[in-house]
Amino acid sequence: FGIQIRSQEPFRSDPEDIRDILVPTSQGTVIPLSQVASVDSLTGPIQINREKNQRRWIVQGNIRGRDMGSVVADIEKRIAERVLPGLPDGYSIEIGGQFENQQRAMKRLSIIVPTVIGLVLMMLWMSFGAMRHALIIIVNVPLALIGGILGLLATGAYLSVPASVGFIALFGIAVQNGMVLVTYFNDLRERGKSVDEAVTQGAEMRLRPVLMTALTTVLGLLPLLLARGIGADVQRPLAIVVVFGLVTSTLLTLFVIPAVYAWVESGREEERA
Repeated sequence: FGIQIRSQEPFRSDPEDIRDILVPTSQGTVIPLSQVASVDSLTGPIQINREKNQRRWIVQGNIRGRDMGSVVADIEKRIAERVLPGLPDGYSIEIGGQFENQQRAMKRLSIIVPTVIGLVLMMLWMSFGAMRHALIIIVNVPLALIGGILGLLATGAYLSVPASVGFIALFGIAVQNGMVLVTYFNDLRERGKSVDEAVTQGAEMRLRPVLMTALTTVLGLLPLLLARGIGADVQRPLAIVVVFGLVTSTLLTLFVIPAVYAWVESGREEERA
C-alpha cells in the first residue's frame, strides 16, 4: 500500500536523518530504518488523488478567445494522435470540468426544451379550442430563433448554457406576443369582422402592446448586454440572445403572424363555402 509520511522540518532536511529513524521490532529491540527500507530522495507529486478507486492526475487549462467545444475537439484530436497510441494498459483519459458540466446541461436541455414546447402547444390548444390557432402562435418560436442566432454570430459569442437559457426565455416572450395578436383577431371575428378586417385592425391596435413588451424587456437586459466585469461571461450570452431575438421576433410577428392567420382562416372559410 502506498502511504505518505511527513516528518517535521528539522528531521527531514537530510536523507541520512530519515535512514537513522529507529523502528521497533517484534522482539522489542529497535533497528535503523535503513535496514528494512530503501530511502531515496525523489521528485514526485506531493499529493495522490483518487477517484473510483483509481489514481487521478489533473491537467488544467483556461480558454480564451474560442468556444469550449472546438477547443475540446482539438484536445481530443491531439490526444488520439500523440498520446493514445503509446498509452500503457490501465490508463484512461477523461475531459471534465466546465466541459463536462456543459455537456450534462445540454443533454438535459435537449429533453426539457421539446417537452416544454409540446406542453405549451397543448395548453394553447386547450385555451383556444383549435389546434390551428395554437400552431399559428408556435410559428413565433422559429422566428425568435433567427434573431438569437444572428446575435451570437454578430457579437462573436458562443452557444453556451446561459445562451440556451436565454432562448427559453425568448420563446416565452415570443409565444406571449403571438397570443396577444391571435386572441384579438378572434375577438374581432366574434364581433362580426371579416378575416381581412380583423387582421388589419387587430395588427394596428396591438402594435403598441407588442412593441412595449419587447422594448421594456430590451431596456431591462441592456445593462447585462453591456457588462464587461465579473460574471459577464454568464450574463452577456443570455442578454444577447433575448435582445437580438426580440428585435427580429417582434418585427416578424407583426407581419408573419397576421399573414399566416389570414391565410389559414380564409382557406377555412372557403372550405365551408
